[in-house]
Amino acid sequence: MNTLSRRHILQSTACGFGYLAVSAMCAERAAAATTLKPQTPPLPARAKRVIFLCMSGGPAHLDTFDYKPQTGKKPHAGSVFKFKRHGESGLPVSELMPHTARHVDKLCVLNGMYCDTGNHAQSFLQLHTGERLRTRPSMGAWINYGLGTENQNLPGFISLNTSKPSVYSSAFLPPVFEGTPIGVNGEDMSKATIANIAGKHLPNEIKRRQLDLAQAMNRQHLTSRDQTDDLEGVIQSLELGYRMQSSAPELLDISDEPESVLEAYNVGKQKARKTCKQSDFGRQCLLARRFAEAGVRFIELNHGSWDQHKYHREELTANCEAVDKPIATLLADLDQRGLLDETLVVWGGEFGRPGLLPDGKKNETGHNPRGFTFWLAGAGVKPGFAYGRTDPTGGQAVEGKIHFRDLHATILHLMGLPHNDLSVHHEGRNHRLTGPQGGHVVNGILA
Repeated sequence: MNTLSRRHILQSTACGFGYLAVSAMCAERAAAATTLKPQTPPLPARAKRVIFLCMSGGPAHLDTFDYKPQTGKKPHAGSVFKFKRHGESGLPVSELMPHTARHVDKLCVLNGMYCDTGNHAQSFLQLHTGERLRTRPSMGAWINYGLGTENQNLPGFISLNTSKPSVYSSAFLPPVFEGTPIGVNGEDMSKATIANIAGKHLPNEIKRRQLDLAQAMNRQHLTSRDQTDDLEGVIQSLELGYRMQSSAPELLDISDEPESVLEAYNVGKQKARKTCKQSDFGRQCLLARRFAEAGVRFIELNHGSWDQHKYHREELTANCEAVDKPIATLLADLDQRGLLDETLVVWGGEFGRPGLLPDGKKNETGHNPRGFTFWLAGAGVKPGFAYGRTDPTGGQAVEGKIHFRDLHATILHLMGLPHNDLSVHHEGRNHRLTGPQGGHVVNGILA
């Protein structure tokens, strides 16, 4: 015996007109929940986009941006590297970052960062999603969900040299908001492409006709379903994938860049090391600028590993050498093109590290989630400004403390998104990037 569904009864009775009205409302709501079209933010926005310079493994804050004088005693503090004050702000920067130091007056240095755990996987996940243990939408997916993308031919969220799918996942958000990965950890970035959009085996006209047929079947299937967000997301993703075939390859091809630009970004100059995987960070920074110009909303770059348990001095020096010049060039390039005022640049990793004693007998460090450094630059933050501090040993944040939840809340605020209201109902409760505890906007760093 055939069973009539509620949908079928509504369609087949005098309530059919009511069904049509409700159906139209649901379709409108589903479309709004899955569209990549630019959305007007609820709050005044200082930033249009984010470039996240992710230093996977935990950069040593005491050897980069958090200056402490060496005591030579335990608990040890300070750095075995020299520091110098730079710019009009006089902010201290390690000798390992000479190029970035020239742009210190653009930086807002957060020396009071802290998080919940010293385990790499959990802290890295919390940095990206707000959660330590469960798969949740990443920060880029939340921003993509809240604002859409400025360029309908490109994804709103791109993850370069990505390591794990969890860091660009949309989780329970519609899949169209998921990050698009380009390259995997350690891959030669000169050969990295966006998966499944290349190929000239068919003319574009034929590809369009194939997609139209598939989409017609998808939309027919959509009309018979009560829960439509996932399928709407698939339909949107397929359309985006088709449009990307013309725009994305051109942006990934940097052969049109002058040799002087490639040299300034240090493209192809990174040296591969046993504990520092190849990532061509210079190419990533150049691509980030190109994607920012093209209207991508959230761009993540990844460099690793900063997990220097052994050979700390040598490996930290190599990592800083790999990222320093490209980062400085990116900041200068964004500024010269008028993009820095509307782009929020974020630098940091999943936690910090204790310092080394100057006697040279020990050349390895551990993990320190209790106090470490991030810096921001660009749209909406105070330039040439240091906020917060760690104790004299650099071991714990004691002033201007900023948890990852507070960092997330502040980034969303700068993008015009209220962190408490940007939420999705899933599995019986509302979820948000800042979690059930919530975060606090760090007003003290806002320009």
